[in-house]
Amino acid sequence: MSAQNGMAPIIIKKKKVVKGGGHHGGAWKVAYADFVTAMMAFFMLMWLLSATTEKQRKGLADYFSPTIPISRISGGGNGAFSGDSMFSEDVMPQNGTGASDTNPVDAQQARGETGLEQTAKEMAENEEFKTIEEALQGRGGESMVSVEMARHIVTRVTDEGLIIEMFATEGAPLFEEGRDTPTQLLRDLMRMVARVTGVVSNDVAISGHIRSHPIVLANNPVWELSSSRADVTRRLLESGGMKPARIHRVTGHADRSLSAPDPMAKRNNRIEIVLLRQ
Repeated sequence: MSAQNGMAPIIIKKKKVVKGGGHHGGAWKVAYADFVTAMMAFFMLMWLLSATTEKQRKGLADYFSPTIPISRISGGGNGAFSGDSMFSEDVMPQNGTGASDTNPVDAQQARGETGLEQTAKEMAENEEFKTIEEALQGRGGESMVSVEMARHIVTRVTDEGLIIEMFATEGAPLFEEGRDTPTQLLRDLMRMVARVTGVVSNDVAISGHIRSHPIVLANNPVWELSSSRADVTRRLLESGGMKPARIHRVTGHADRSLSAPDPMAKRNNRIEIVLLRQ
């Protein structure tokens, strides 16, 4: 129609103009930002190294790289891959491969190759303790212990020393019920213990334990009675020939350390005499 009117046709032409580097685009900005970030981290690290002490740097290094080795010596595991079994808590403290409990009792402290090494003095003491144990259990050459007395004695060696435990049974108490009056059985036991332990010079600790009493009691005598019985035991040992200077401590534990599952069992009425390590 424009040609017919004698006018030139109008042509619209689109032209794309690319500025700033053409095909490079803005990728260099990302690379530059990464470089600046890395440099900032580097200089911050250098500043931290100059602003901290050697002890602080070691603490940071230990935090990011744990120093707990996984091995049989440190971990205590003696099974496959130095791991632990479900019986580790019972086995490990005794076989010397470590104690897994946070607060192991004296009788279960780790010993042996990877535990507490025994010194010559400790070995000599253990031999003396073994001789006393055999005498108290009636296994010595000349037994001074009757069969009836041996039923009331249990011994064990711990890090503290030799523990001699004497306990009551049904029908054979160590003290009269509810009192600190010793029976003839306890008098005989104390004379025998004083005689047998006279071969060593170790200090002695005496502990009194008692069974639980009904909670309904208005005045529960467990503390007073256990302490009084421990002191009576001390006097019996001294009358049997033990030197008073060897007595290191006399304590009453009430019913806080039971040896039988039943808190009111007669078995919990007991006296513990410890020959302390020197």
